[in-house]
Amino acid sequence: MRAKQAAERDRARKGMLAGDEKYFPVRDRGPARKFARDWVDSRRLPSQYFLPFSLLILLLTWIPWPAGQREVVLYWVMLTGWPIMMVGVLFTSVYVSWKVKKEATAKFPNEPMKGVGFYAAMRALQIRKLRFPPPQLLPGGRPVPPKK
Repeated sequence: MRAKQAAERDRARKGMLAGDEKYFPVRDRGPARKFARDWVDSRRLPSQYFLPFSLLILLLTWIPWPAGQREVVLYWVMLTGWPIMMVGVLFTSVYVSWKVKKEATAKFPNEPMKGVGFYAAMRALQIRKLRFPPPQLLPGGRPVPPKK
C-alpha cells in the first residue's frame, strides 16, 4: 500500500516538474495561467530580485561597521536603497498584473480571468529557481533545455 502511494507521489512529482498540467494544483491549471507563467518567465523583472536584495540589506545591518561608517551605511541602505526597491517592486507588480491580464483577456476571451494578474505578479516576486511550476522558458523566450 505504501509503496503504491509512494510510486503515485513520485509519478505526480515528476509530472509536475516536467510541466504536465494534469499533475498541477488547480490554481496553476488552464491556458490563461500558462500564459501568465510564460509571460513572467520570459522576462527579467526587478521584483524577482526583491528577496536577494532584502537579504543583502539584512546582512549589511548586521556587519559591525566602524563608528563613523555605520551611520552612513545604514542611512544609504535604509533610507535610500530600501524605499527605491519597494517602489520598484510595487510598480513592477502593478504593471505585470495589468499587462498580463490585458494580454490574456485578448488571447483567451472565454477563459475566466479572475486572479490571473495577481498570479503573475506573485510569480514575478519569486526567485526564478524557486518558482513552482518550474519555468518552461528562459529569459528572452527560448525554451528551457531538457535536463540530462
